[in-house]
Amino acid sequence: MAETPETVKINKWDGAAAKNAIDDAIREVLTGDLKCKESFALIDGRLFLCALAVGVALYALLWDYLYPFPQSRLVLIICVSSYFILMGILTLYTTFKEKGVFVVAKEKTGNNNRVWEASSYVKKHDDKYNLVLVMRDASGKSREASITRSFANFIDTNGTIVQPLVINEITKLYNSLCSDKKEK
Repeated sequence: MAETPETVKINKWDGAAAKNAIDDAIREVLTGDLKCKESFALIDGRLFLCALAVGVALYALLWDYLYPFPQSRLVLIICVSSYFILMGILTLYTTFKEKGVFVVAKEKTGNNNRVWEASSYVKKHDDKYNLVLVMRDASGKSREASITRSFANFIDTNGTIVQPLVINEITKLYNSLCSDKKEK
């Protein structure tokens, strides 16, 4: 018996929930319909920084347990300073490296490998969904396309994502970035 994908109903007036649901639908299109393989390297970088910070905090906790406060003062100062530096690096990483990217997908087409990055944002108290799709090829060249649509373009009156509309929009962006025509 074949499984049918379950439809998830969202509150279409909740901007964050609508954005996340559309992001998930776009991830499905890139990794399913367009046959790209999702890459988790960007998330793994964030996870590594978080694990390092937790490791520093646990080391400070263990050291303070074994050698109570007056003896552990220097180690605690170093660990607390390192923790805050790591949190600053993590903030910079998520702000400038991730930039709201919710999916990174790799596509192998013959001898040409492409990396697709999709990022989105919604302004506060706005119904406009902004999507930016970036394609990087093996030579390092990148092309970018973006769309701005209302949530109503992707969500029906019942609060479910209309997957054919999402597929249509993503396929248009995908084809425009794949074509060799130069845009003015």
